[in-house]
Amino acid sequence: MTANAKKLLAIGILGILAAGAAYVAAASGPQQQRTGARGTNIDAPIPVLAASAEVADVPVYLDAVGTTKALNTVTVHSQVDGILTKIRFKEGLDVKRGDVLAQIDATTYQAQLNQVMAKKALDEAQLANARLDLERYTTLLKTNAVNRQLFDTQRAQVAQLEAQVKLDQGAIDNARAYVNYCTIVSPLDGRIGLRLLDQGNLVHAADVTGIVVITQIRPIAVTFNLPQQRLGQVNKAFEQGPLTVEALNPDGRAVLDTGKLQVINNQVDQTTGTVQMKAEFSNPDLQLWPGQFVNVRLLLDTLRQVVVVPTGAVQRGPNGTFVYVVQPDSTVKVTNVTVIQQDASQAVIANGVEATDQVVTSGFGQIANGRKVILASGSAPQGPTDPATGQSPSIGRPLPAGQDSRSGQSAQNPQGLQSPQDRSEQRTQLSGAATEGSRRYDRRVSEETQNVTQNATP
Repeated sequence: MTANAKKLLAIGILGILAAGAAYVAAASGPQQQRTGARGTNIDAPIPVLAASAEVADVPVYLDAVGTTKALNTVTVHSQVDGILTKIRFKEGLDVKRGDVLAQIDATTYQAQLNQVMAKKALDEAQLANARLDLERYTTLLKTNAVNRQLFDTQRAQVAQLEAQVKLDQGAIDNARAYVNYCTIVSPLDGRIGLRLLDQGNLVHAADVTGIVVITQIRPIAVTFNLPQQRLGQVNKAFEQGPLTVEALNPDGRAVLDTGKLQVINNQVDQTTGTVQMKAEFSNPDLQLWPGQFVNVRLLLDTLRQVVVVPTGAVQRGPNGTFVYVVQPDSTVKVTNVTVIQQDASQAVIANGVEATDQVVTSGFGQIANGRKVILASGSAPQGPTDPATGQSPSIGRPLPAGQDSRSGQSAQNPQGLQSPQDRSEQRTQLSGAATEGSRRYDRRVSEETQNVTQNATP
């Protein structure tokens, strides 16, 4: 065999080997694409969670953040000057209207009262004597024993003393009021705060700092702001009757107390564009406290018999909001919907979904329009039922123990998915086999090339 013939033979062998490698790669490519990177079939049904749409009455709330305020707040001041002789309240306790809170030394004011009372007694005695004289003058005037001028003078004297007695009575009332002011009482039912003055201090009526602050917290008020755009709706609903307001805990899950809307402010705050409102709560368990921030929601209306779905089912895309509706053949269909109200748990659907539909609530990452799905947790799409079993023939039929609804695979290993350990072992085996095959191929090509070179050398 000549050198050229040997060279052509070596080139032909290399071509055959290259063609074989290309055929193997072409044969394994589609299978690799069908199984994916992890050895799973991409056409297999996607596990998802679904929920049925329901018909329900849904309340319409307006949410806001409110500030709790005492219904009435009173700073107790002294109305007279004197020594604070007694403190008769305990901090933090409830008091009733008229309960004695403190006592101021009333010695000076009591003396003044005694003086004006004595002055009145003196004037009353003079008045009694003047009236007797007037009676005598009246009798004598009838017999012309006295002149008319003396009689008129005596009558004026009686009138003067009567006015003096009334003046004395006014002084007595004033002095008694000062004496009463020395006993400080609660002006309302409420809770005592921290004491601002201690016993023994000299207090003045002009003092800025009071003795104690009393707050009325049963009932209690909550003020909150709503956007001016909602003012028309609130006014319209408020004219029809009292509106319910709920105070919520910080996470918004529990209702602390329920009250009624009392006041809508008569003007809009131009700085914030909001209008202030006030609600009143009975606060029997003292869940609300003055100065506390609370979440509030105003019940504006109730939507009757509307279709609702879980909020997680509503998705958003370029064309607006949509949901994946599970079809009877276990495929999903993209359906555009109109959402008229939505909160953390449910969304109200105006159109696009019926009450009998099932919508996907999780597993959106791999599904698309027309893709087959399998419902987890035993949920099944609405559709025709098997007359023998009363269940959906597609996925509702009872299965043999340990079998999957699609391919008879193990229920513990749905869709033939491998465990992480099995996948790791398989990858290790495939990698080792590929490496060994590559080494053999390289070694064979090297040997053939060396033989051809040796034969071609003269």
